[in-house]
Amino acid sequence: MTYPIISADSHVTEPANTYVDYIDSQWRDKAPRMVRDEKAGDVFVVDGIKRPIPLGLVAAAGKPPEEIRVQGVLFEDMHRGGWDPDARMADQDRDGVAAEVIYPTVGMVLCNHPDFDYKRACFEAYNRWITEYCSSHPHRLIGIGQTAMRSPEEGIADLRAIRGAGLRGVMMPGIPAVEDYDSTVYDGFWRAAIELELPLSFHILTTRATPTRGPAMNGFLAIVRGCQDIMGTLVLGGVFERHPELKIVCVEADAGWVPHYMYRMDHAYKRHRHWLPAGQKLSKLPSEYFRENIYTTFQDDWVAFKIADLMNWKRLLWANDFPHSDSTWPRSQELLAEHQADLSEEQRQRILCGNVAELYQIELAKLQ
Repeated sequence: MTYPIISADSHVTEPANTYVDYIDSQWRDKAPRMVRDEKAGDVFVVDGIKRPIPLGLVAAAGKPPEEIRVQGVLFEDMHRGGWDPDARMADQDRDGVAAEVIYPTVGMVLCNHPDFDYKRACFEAYNRWITEYCSSHPHRLIGIGQTAMRSPEEGIADLRAIRGAGLRGVMMPGIPAVEDYDSTVYDGFWRAAIELELPLSFHILTTRATPTRGPAMNGFLAIVRGCQDIMGTLVLGGVFERHPELKIVCVEADAGWVPHYMYRMDHAYKRHRHWLPAGQKLSKLPSEYFRENIYTTFQDDWVAFKIADLMNWKRLLWANDFPHSDSTWPRSQELLAEHQADLSEEQRQRILCGNVAELYQIELAKLQ
């Protein structure tokens, strides 16, 4: 290919010192810390969360399915690129990837912490650490910051701090402390994100899950639901009606469902809005807001490639999810050769490179 391939969703494996060394001193005794357990392996212990966070799935990229396990994995046996930016370059090269948009791992779980003050302290620590991590290779490591959203006003201050640190976007917690994201109290926050040119991301697993029926794997199938609910809230709640330039990224929730979801929103709005009101009267169909304002990332979702023409493929973002268990690393090129075979050349370039480069202002000339 004549253009660099960019992953729109990859992750770090936070090392033991991420929070302990970078958090404000008054929180240090309660900071998330790594502990070695005889049976569970290395885990992150978080004050206020009963179960430690095991690290088995966070660095399972490249492992055969039968070898993937949640517990019993040691930090030093994981992909070094998860915490060493220099080692990350070799990982990218092996997968044929020129750059990655970098999200947290432990930080996703922290999004669901009930204590917003604690969450804010942890996210400030992470933002300091990820800024340092990405600074070693700023053209290839595109860092995403975090905000706890204790209030809309503080959220605006966080946006400015994240932008000032050189990070390129913001990962949002699924549930804010004040009302919900479709409330007009967030209008100033959305305006600030637009003015600062910061895309806002909602990643799977950052919204507290509701129980599902059936086998445990049925719950795995439901993890995209949290993102879908937020997208529906923003569309039907009139956020994009009020802020047409706002850019939202729906991360790691796949994309093959998008055409049907847009149809369902349109059907509900046209047929049922008189007895089941949307959050705000809309001047366009819900699908039109989704098509223009929402970007979706996906890995080996071959359905998304097959039906790209049924959605706005200028909002589709391919990702390798390295080093997590769902990652296509190190076989990304092999899978892409199969999955994107039916796309036009323009679609390939946009989905694998152009869309994400435009969204995060990535200088392609510096990746060649």
